[in-house]
Amino acid sequence: MAPTLENGKICYLEMPATDIARSSGFYQQVFGWNIRTRGDGSIAFDDTTGQVSGSWVLGRPPGSKPGLLFYVMVDSVAATVDAIVAHGGEIVQPIGADAPEITARFRDPGGNVIGLYQQPA
Repeated sequence: MAPTLENGKICYLEMPATDIARSSGFYQQVFGWNIRTRGDGSIAFDDTTGQVSGSWVLGRPPGSKPGLLFYVMVDSVAATVDAIVAHGGEIVQPIGADAPEITARFRDPGGNVIGLYQQPA
């Protein structure tokens, strides 16, 4: 299915990285993102919905302190926290800090702080 092309849709992310192979592997293993090589040789990703894509960029400081903060929707924040730690990420805000919402925040291998969100049952 082709991505939705709609005015105002968030469609592309550039994520700072210090090691693109490490960052791409992390997101593929933790979230199941599709990792691909573009025609220019750069590494890109598509999220699991195929609606948001992006790439990792070198030489840009990480989003290490939440200013703009995006969240990745997951089936289980608890299971994802375990996967993040197992693959080299760090939990910087544990589950429960935004109760009653089910969230957590992590630091990825490139130093970016990103949120997790679980839809309540």
